[in-house]
Amino acid sequence: MLSTESDPTHLRLARSLLPAGDPAAVVADVRGWLADFGRRAYTRVERIRLDRLEGWSEDPRTGDIRHDTGRFFAVEGLRVHNPGGPVTGWDQPIIHQSEIGILGILAKEFDGTMKFLMQAKVEPGNRNGLQLSPTVQATRSNYTRVHQGRAVPYLEYFRNPGSHRVLADVRQSEQGAWFYRKRNRNMVVEPAGDVEVLDGFRWLTLGEIHALLGADDLVNMDARTVLSCLPFAGPGLGAVLGRPRDAEFRAALVRSCSPEAGSLHSTREVLSWLTDARCRSDAEVRRIPLREVKGWVRTEDRIAHEAGLFFSVIGVRVSAGGREVAQWTQPMIEPNGTGIIALLVKNIDGVLHALMHARMEPGFTDTAELAPTVQCIPENHVLVPPSGRPRFLDEVVSAEPGRVRFDTVLSEEGGRFHHALNRYLVVEAEPKIPADDPDFRWVALHQLVSLLGHSHYLSVQARSLVACLHSLLTGGGEGGRATIGPTAGAAGARG
Repeated sequence: MLSTESDPTHLRLARSLLPAGDPAAVVADVRGWLADFGRRAYTRVERIRLDRLEGWSEDPRTGDIRHDTGRFFAVEGLRVHNPGGPVTGWDQPIIHQSEIGILGILAKEFDGTMKFLMQAKVEPGNRNGLQLSPTVQATRSNYTRVHQGRAVPYLEYFRNPGSHRVLADVRQSEQGAWFYRKRNRNMVVEPAGDVEVLDGFRWLTLGEIHALLGADDLVNMDARTVLSCLPFAGPGLGAVLGRPRDAEFRAALVRSCSPEAGSLHSTREVLSWLTDARCRSDAEVRRIPLREVKGWVRTEDRIAHEAGLFFSVIGVRVSAGGREVAQWTQPMIEPNGTGIIALLVKNIDGVLHALMHARMEPGFTDTAELAPTVQCIPENHVLVPPSGRPRFLDEVVSAEPGRVRFDTVLSEEGGRFHHALNRYLVVEAEPKIPADDPDFRWVALHQLVSLLGHSHYLSVQARSLVACLHSLLTGGGEGGRATIGPTAGAAGARG
């Protein structure tokens, strides 16, 4: 049944969010399904020397690493001049992938409840093999079959969505620290007819997906970013979701999903603040030959920072089952440790607000995007002065257990990054910030959802945290850790 004016999409999504059973049982069931499918879908990853990548070559003039077809992606160099930052300039390798991929999820109503067709997908960079992924997760090179592999299932719904109902369709950025102006098309499509469920795919409600989001490393980054783009904001949510167990916190969270509840700053003021941050930035970014990157050392095995910080570029050979291609080699980025990505939230006049950071990353298309409150690897800051220590990091690492609302280790994109893990947190806090602080603003959740209807406003890490916040509406995604380690870190600019 397609939605009507009397049954708006955000209320249909809210009904899908209602828990259908014990979240622990949902997680156990899906883990069992993944384990069974994992006998047929797997990757075996072997580290290899960069000069032994098959189908890839080093440009003799620039040192850039490119695929022989000229497609997929390249590893190039980047030079950053940032006079206003704690580090005024640096060089680094970066992935340049100009083509726009498709991240798409099919949605369909069954007996009045909306469900989403999720895929059990294995990526070479996943530390645990299979993860819950979108219905379609493919680069243009993949779905145009440059690799001469099998066709991508369900692709036609997203390449030709005209006869179906489109619930979300927006280009979004990816990690601006590791990708140069990378974008993917994030889509949710409600098909008009029946959909055959293929092996490795499964319909799940939002409530079930959110229960899985509270478990370590089960819902992949691409699924999180697509889910965050759902139009989940509007009046009447409280009537559908019912009285929350934690009345004060979740009532404020429910109100934060409704534009009628208001916000500390108008959306126009938030956009003006972000525009000002973009215009104030004196950052200059330019691509340079990889062989001219300073401060990085190339060995047979990797390209690494001379201080052993940030990340490395490594080579891998992949043997796969259940993929479009059975074997290939490729370069990957391997980050320096597990990180922390945290959002501080606060109840302001009965409406939950998130403290967003206008963050510059060198690979962003438009200089800066709204990012989490904290996004850093503390170990990577040994080379910057104390004044360069990430703001509010101490608020996060010293948070009392009762103020930690979400705490789960989640993977970043497994197709280009090797074991890129970050600890995602939502923490209630009362940080003191000046009203005119140029870098941070309190923003209501309905404003973030509105901005997610447009490109280049929220970073991929912020989008993941929007999905995490939505999972707290019924408690399905609540993490279970009691403390936060003081040495945790996250992948931010330069790692």
